[in-house]
Amino acid sequence: MIDLTLREIAGITGGRVVGDPSVLVTGDVEYDSRKIGPGGLFLAFAGEKVDGHDYARAAVERGAAAVLGSRDTGVPGVVVEDPLVAVAALARAVVARLHDLTVIGLTGSSGKTTTKDYIGQLLSRIGPTVALPGSLNNELGFPYTVLRASEKHRFLVLEMGARGVGHLRYLTEIARPSIGVVLNIGAAHIGEFGSKEGTALAKGELVEALPSTGVAVLNADDPLVAAMASRTSARVVMVGSTGSLTASDVTLDSAGRASYTLADGTRSGRVHLTTAGEHQVANTLAAGAVALAAGMAFDDLVAALSEVGIASERRMDVYTRPDGVTVVDDSYNANPSSTSAALRALAAMGGGKRTTAVLGFMAELGEHEVSGHAEVGRLAAELGVDRVIAVTGSAGPILDGAAGVDGWRGTGLLADDQAAAIEILRHDLRADDVVLVKGSRYRTWDVADWLRRPEEVQPT
Repeated sequence: MIDLTLREIAGITGGRVVGDPSVLVTGDVEYDSRKIGPGGLFLAFAGEKVDGHDYARAAVERGAAAVLGSRDTGVPGVVVEDPLVAVAALARAVVARLHDLTVIGLTGSSGKTTTKDYIGQLLSRIGPTVALPGSLNNELGFPYTVLRASEKHRFLVLEMGARGVGHLRYLTEIARPSIGVVLNIGAAHIGEFGSKEGTALAKGELVEALPSTGVAVLNADDPLVAAMASRTSARVVMVGSTGSLTASDVTLDSAGRASYTLADGTRSGRVHLTTAGEHQVANTLAAGAVALAAGMAFDDLVAALSEVGIASERRMDVYTRPDGVTVVDDSYNANPSSTSAALRALAAMGGGKRTTAVLGFMAELGEHEVSGHAEVGRLAAELGVDRVIAVTGSAGPILDGAAGVDGWRGTGLLADDQAAAIEILRHDLRADDVVLVKGSRYRTWDVADWLRRPEEVQPT
């Protein structure tokens, strides 16, 4: 963050200074007192289970210059009515002062975090870049990321999540992107949006916010995304199998890694990805369009795309254990689209090996809950996955979908919880097995962790 006095922070947030108004905040903003650094600003939130104000003094003892919260904690700080509103105002004011900063925003139903990581890695080759790992895409994570930017940075990459109409508009009012990316429209959070069309209505708020001098990167292969071209005054760059930037001649190696020919109409080059899954083609294509719009040379982009990798945990993290078992940890989150992509990667990596899909419950599908789970079960069977383990009864329709596929010779197993799934694997893992772990947040993490360190991790 740029350096600000408590007097300035109070003026921006409408708050009241506690202590010396001239105290200068020179470090990062943090809401975890354990991560606060010298000169930082600690954000204190009063949660249902934990009250951050109780850790204010500890944060100062660790080096924080001040605390931003909703009550006086007896240490230097600014007291505001609502810290969440205040941090948004602070982020808005900071980014407004960074005149040389290019803001990139991206959204979509799946692939946001991985694509954000790719964009960050590409842009860091041409200028100092803020692109934090993880899914910091909500009303707190978004301004938190914005406040990592300072005068030294040239690019700020922001992941943008939405669960309803107006959510992205609110985020763009905090930090207005000049480059916007919409990856896809799928069934993620469809229980809240009501339909894919409702999702598209909300996601399109990103391109509506772009200035006429900006760039909208849209997926040409997703009709709902491609139609957003009419909702922006920015220059539109279509990417996909057709458009301004294309991928063709896609092949997969034995590890499920894609290679493709990248072309912009006049130039082309062969890209060899280091990450597993054919869906990474679309993700890297979108990231590449951003890099070109930001000034990267085409030949440099071809080389760079062949080097970018996974930066955020539990997203298509592929590793092979000493006993030969290959694990695909994609357990951070799940929806039908992302689970389908992961299953296709698992099948590509199988290559004659026994494949197992450990699939947890997919949340926020609303009335599509049963059909969404059955859909991925059918796909698993159609792809020839050898074992499908559904974790918890809520994920049971996955097995119904698989069982309904004629000719599937695999096995479907229901595990009551993560511990039960671990026991299934513990007693029947073979060398050279390939195991995918996928589920909505926290529902399969223990399984992935046990596979990585079976001697250390006890199921919870």
